[in-house]
Amino acid sequence: MDSVIEVQRQTHEEVERLERALAQVLAKPSTTQQGKLANEHKASQILDRIISRAHTLNNLYQDEAARKAEIDAISGSKADDMSEFYSRLGKIKEFHMKYPDQVVGGFELELAALVNDDTGEGNDDQDEEEDPISLLFSGEEAYGRYLDLYTHHTAYANLKNIGKPPSYLRYLDILAATEYGLLHQELPIETRHSREYEDYITGLYSYLLSFAKKTQPLVNVDGQQRTWESEFSSLWIDGKLPGWENPSSGKPNGAHNGEEGIWCSACQKHYSKQTVYDAHLTSKKHVKAAARQTSPGAPSITANQTSHDEATAPRSQQKTKESRIRNSALQTFLATKLLATMLSTLTETKSNVERRFSLTAKEREAELIEKAKPAPAPTGKEENANEEEEEEERIYNPLKVPLGWDGKPIPYWLFKLHGLGVEYRCEICSDHVYMGRKNFDRHFQESRHAFGMRALGLPNTKHFHEITRIEDALALAEKLKREGKQEIFQQETMEELEDDEGNVYDRKTYMDLKKQGLI
Repeated sequence: MDSVIEVQRQTHEEVERLERALAQVLAKPSTTQQGKLANEHKASQILDRIISRAHTLNNLYQDEAARKAEIDAISGSKADDMSEFYSRLGKIKEFHMKYPDQVVGGFELELAALVNDDTGEGNDDQDEEEDPISLLFSGEEAYGRYLDLYTHHTAYANLKNIGKPPSYLRYLDILAATEYGLLHQELPIETRHSREYEDYITGLYSYLLSFAKKTQPLVNVDGQQRTWESEFSSLWIDGKLPGWENPSSGKPNGAHNGEEGIWCSACQKHYSKQTVYDAHLTSKKHVKAAARQTSPGAPSITANQTSHDEATAPRSQQKTKESRIRNSALQTFLATKLLATMLSTLTETKSNVERRFSLTAKEREAELIEKAKPAPAPTGKEENANEEEEEEERIYNPLKVPLGWDGKPIPYWLFKLHGLGVEYRCEICSDHVYMGRKNFDRHFQESRHAFGMRALGLPNTKHFHEITRIEDALALAEKLKREGKQEIFQQETMEELEDDEGNVYDRKTYMDLKKQGLI
């Protein structure tokens, strides 16, 4: 038997490794519905194992007697008593001499099966066998994307007193209307109290519950059900469930509640009025029932038994009916809550049904063949392209350095050399910010700055170079005007030229820049 302390240490290690495996599974990228569900189911299995290990660990810590006995055994009664230590050391050495190679335990195999991908290379049959998720869903459900409610639609259409049976699309609309109230309020109360409705709503709720567990393995669906059941109990007791009345809290009816009525032991039926009871005595059904009751082979019924049956039979029938009504109301309430969480799936199901109805038989057959084909394996070029895209997305640029011609940040020394970290703001350009001195000097000949100068009624000449504030530009214009340089303000007669990039200059500036080779 292993040491209790060693088992605790081993269990702690297993919990930590399972937690790391859980993080690894949840971090896996999943672009398809199948991959997403596979990761979630694996994560759910790992969570179940973590909970199991945690319970085991808690039980070990609760067993104080075993821990104390183990500590006493390894510590020894005396200070120099090492017999237990050497005995255990000998067993360990003997084991490793017998098994010198490393032995992979069951936990390592279990962990590897959970973390590694289950899909392998091979034929289609092998892939289907290795994919347990595909066995959970029908072909109509498409890995949990749609609901398969055809069976429940048939059961709903066979209910009594519902009028004309609705189509499948209309049935989906009825289920989607749960966001406005309780399910199936359109049905008469006699239909909802029937046994057929109880069978139908029980089947619908069971399917929705299983579908929720299959498509949401990481959600505590059972905990939600318990919460909803307690909510239903409070509403049922208070009689506040819309469309459903608690028979035990309503007006009492029947002979067992003190009202007038007669119980027929032969027919096992209660009659509320004497006239109705007298009329049924001459019916063939009552005569046959009375003959069977008085036949020699029939069990004898004493007066006490008859009186007891007359008192208890209506009571038992009423209890059975109340239990059925309450169960139907409970299943309806829980199904409504589940459908409220599946409204998006219901909408997609309806869209898919409408799309399939619009296809021809050949198009449906081609679609099935296309779905049956295995997904093509990525080629080497595609893998390299994906890797390059991932590398581009993971560019590390904490200093926000501008990108170069290759889409990567320029060297930091070049960034500092050109002073690209210095901001220059120009009020004439609507407070536009230019990074670096070179960009700032260049912007005085660009169209943005020229448009701002024309808006102020000023020419974009060399006199206004380095002027960025509107107040300073207007002051300089007044000064130049006082000095007699009227030719600066003759904008109407001034000839303007435009370069290949769309920048506008006056003729003199344009010729100077062209001589310098800047245009």
